[in-house]
Amino acid sequence: MGRMRRRTLLKAGLVGGALLAAAGGAAIVANRDPHRDRDAVLGAVVPALLDGALPSGGALREAAVRRCTDGVVAAIAGLAPSSQAELAQLFALLGSAPGRRLLAGVHDDWHVADTAQVGAFLQSWRQHRFDLFRGGYAALHDLVIGTWYADPDAWPAIGYAGPLPL
Repeated sequence: MGRMRRRTLLKAGLVGGALLAAAGGAAIVANRDPHRDRDAVLGAVVPALLDGALPSGGALREAAVRRCTDGVVAAIAGLAPSSQAELAQLFALLGSAPGRRLLAGVHDDWHVADTAQVGAFLQSWRQHRFDLFRGGYAALHDLVIGTWYADPDAWPAIGYAGPLPL
């Protein structure tokens, strides 16, 4: 009987710890500026995912990143409200300093994070053992890559002449 109580106590402790962690995560996400978080995360993720496809530097690179980020924002606006809410939560978690450090392993603010460091975070999520992280990677990847290659300005770099005339 003593073992049952100890086991029950351990289970209750684990459940309580998980609830506290969830409440802490909710507190981090609450009252955040969703647009600022989204823009900060995308400002680092877009160059990492498009490394090698973007112009090499300067104003052209910045304009291409901005164009892609604006396209991602437009794509998100076209998603179902539930998907928009999930993405807002993802951006809020990654936009917070604890979320960025603990979940992504990126210690610098997004606007100064090294492209290689952001790329390492993305690859770790891509290959993560938990579906939740792989799903987060897939969402970021598909939004950015889909937006980039939907833009006719990106087509010449891959030798695509565009759709055939009808």
